Amino acid sequence: MLLDNIALFLTIVEKGSLTAAGRETGLSPTTVSERLASLEAHYGVVLLNRTTRAISLTEEGRTLREEARGLLDSVSELETRIRLGAQTLTGRIRISAPSDLGRNALSRAITEFQRQHPTIEIELLLSDSYIDIVSQGIDLALRFGTIMDSTLRVRHLGQKRRLLCASPAYLAQHPAPLTPADLKQHNCLVMRFGKSLDNEWHFGNHKVPQIVTVSGNRIANDGELVRQWCLEGFGIALKSEVDVADDLREGRLVELLPEHAAPPSPLQLLFPPARAQPRRVQAFAQHLVETLLGLGSVAIISRVAGHRYAGTGHAGHHQCRDRQCAHRVYLIVLQEYRLKRSHLKAYNECTLTC
Repeated sequence: MLLDNIALFLTIVEKGSLTAAGRETGLSPTTVSERLASLEAHYGVVLLNRTTRAISLTEEGRTLREEARGLLDSVSELETRIRLGAQTLTGRIRISAPSDLGRNALSRAITEFQRQHPTIEIELLLSDSYIDIVSQGIDLALRFGTIMDSTLRVRHLGQKRRLLCASPAYLAQHPAPLTPADLKQHNCLVMRFGKSLDNEWHFGNHKVPQIVTVSGNRIANDGELVRQWCLEGFGIALKSEVDVADDLREGRLVELLPEHAAPPSPLQLLFPPARAQPRRVQAFAQHLVETLLGLGSVAIISRVAGHRYAGTGHAGHHQCRDRQCAHRVYLIVLQEYRLKRSHLKAYNECTLTC
């Protein structure tokens, strides 16, 4: 019962209230309150300060929260090894990820991992805003960019570019931008990260950076929705190559201004500090490294020398709308990260009909 009460305590902290913890566990608020009181009586301390509107951890409560998750994971893993054998992975893995990455590449990785380990449970929490993975009881999180919390443990999954992209349908109606400054004349699809609006888009290298403040008629705090709007031709988006690699290959999206792209930023796995990872988390983390390290490394970039063009539905092949000019120029970049080598193939075709 002690371990069950500790687990319930962690659920209360993660959900933010006794009532929410009761809904999560199927217990009445009265039962949750009684079991929390029993746990506090066992230790002889107050673990949570409770008011009618909120709860907060005491110092003793913070200590229990920091150490209890590892304790419960160790007990769960011990039971699994005794009952099912040392090679079996079981139990729940709580994962936090950006919405677009989580719904696509990560979801496929989860499916493959559970196919190999059917007794594993996955709880996937999608958010493009900041998440406190410690207080939320997250086992591992995927994040782009520089990590500000130095207490978290980090495992790198490679450098990923942010690509400026639009659909052939959008480009059929609007002239393709020739410079980053041209984006001020376009409808840009903007992300919101918490309270921050991501409307300052960076271009160029570290020595000669360029920042363009963009605007548009659609803003969302969901990366998958921004991608969908871009696919439907509502505007230009700035997306990670991980999120749009398939769209570029299939010709659903076209990369713009690749010569002005900003330096890539890291994709990273984050783990809570000072907690021994259960074998299931270690195994899943390794699976993600193998799955995501080279993801997005194949990019198909289409350029049309500033002409307005209509997409044909095939990546790298877009016909100029000007009937007096049928220029077609496309560049295929193939980088094979796993083989630690890169190949660059450029194909140029120009047929003048004028």
